[in-house]
Amino acid sequence: MNTVLDLLKTLRACALEEGLVMAIEYHEEDSYLTRFANSAISLNTSEHLVRLKFTAFDGYRRAEYGMITDPKDLQAMREGLRTAGRMARVAEPLSFEPTLPYYMKDVVDERAYDPALAGLTSDERLAFFNTAAAGLETEDIKLSGIFSNGTTTVAQICTTGEGIQYFRVTDAKITVVLSSESQKWEVNAEQSAQKKSDLDAAALHRELAFLARHYQEDEPVQLPLGKYRVVFGPAATAEVMEIAAGYGSSGGAMRRGYSYLKEEDLGRRVFSPLVSVSDDPGIPALYGRTADRYGRDRAEFPVFKEGVFQAFTWEQDDADEFGRTPTGHDVDQYSFTVNPGSMDCADLEALAALPRDEDVLYIPYIHYMNIVNPSKGLVTGSSRFGALLLRKDGSVNIPYNVRLTQAFADFFGDGVRWLSKQQVVYNTSSTYGRRNPVALRVPRFLCVDGIEISHSNASY
Repeated sequence: MNTVLDLLKTLRACALEEGLVMAIEYHEEDSYLTRFANSAISLNTSEHLVRLKFTAFDGYRRAEYGMITDPKDLQAMREGLRTAGRMARVAEPLSFEPTLPYYMKDVVDERAYDPALAGLTSDERLAFFNTAAAGLETEDIKLSGIFSNGTTTVAQICTTGEGIQYFRVTDAKITVVLSSESQKWEVNAEQSAQKKSDLDAAALHRELAFLARHYQEDEPVQLPLGKYRVVFGPAATAEVMEIAAGYGSSGGAMRRGYSYLKEEDLGRRVFSPLVSVSDDPGIPALYGRTADRYGRDRAEFPVFKEGVFQAFTWEQDDADEFGRTPTGHDVDQYSFTVNPGSMDCADLEALAALPRDEDVLYIPYIHYMNIVNPSKGLVTGSSRFGALLLRKDGSVNIPYNVRLTQAFADFFGDGVRWLSKQQVVYNTSSTYGRRNPVALRVPRFLCVDGIEISHSNASY
């Protein structure tokens, strides 16, 4: 940590010598990836990268310059900050004068850092995969998947003050896939971890064994089009809610006409009374930061309370442009938590054992989800990887992939029947670009009536 802080203080001094008004962000990642394909390790790699981002301010002008660098090469880094300064002088002026970051105090936040997860070895990743898939592979059913883990360090300093901010977290995301070469189906199970003790290969094995048994023994069917009672798994719930609560609650998106939420929705019930959502940086497993990049302290921020929309989030630029008050959301990720419900349903076996008065479609993932119409909150995607049709007579069928095109109110509105009282953390981090751990805490299952199937495949 001290090495990083000393480097930022040196770069701040260089910027002041150059007469620059500048914010400097340091990003360091230690990333590890083991990839399995066709029941064998196809890639076992790691990388260590240091990035710097220089943001120079010149009145209504602003410019950013980023670089991957050797932190010992001060000359290259100094040229980088000079480049940002030159760019700012010739940048097109903004329509508003941007606010400068100012750190009144030092912030050091390592609550979400676990040295045991940071030090995980290749042998441990391999052993985890072997345990998760033990006895499930055959001549026809092959194993694949990924085990990704790493450490992310972010630190910030600014020429407007001597304060400094430092954040360090560890994360892991595991996906284990079983696929039939002859029948062309795939099932998978996933797990997220912020610390090593979160890893549970036995739980993944139970889920994979349950799915593989049903996919081998039960009859596949093409679903008729129409509306269904659907139980969503945590991946589907988290990925839809991440957009509904994150992008949807953005004040800037609202003012530009890209949000399904409007000013008049404040204080109005837009979702089911069973649904409450907040951005809670106090939960280490969700990688929340205690301060944003402008130095503002962050606290729990309710977005929906018993279905009632509570507040828009305002990043500093949007607040400057539209004359609003920033809410401490100038961060790389939100830390959304969705309240649990009252249904005792901890895993797939428990879900399949629940009494049913009608058929229930279980959809764990929404594949290739995209926004169809942001102002109407309309998204689309397809089922994949382990969907089940739980018949009311107690039998199970395997549905071929189906497509959903629904509004957020369809997922979380009055159709919500129940939420499980068990919650899980689901990692939604992108695998592209710099490492940036993102996770939501959601109910293990979400049951919704009236979800429409618009397209239905005739085969796997």
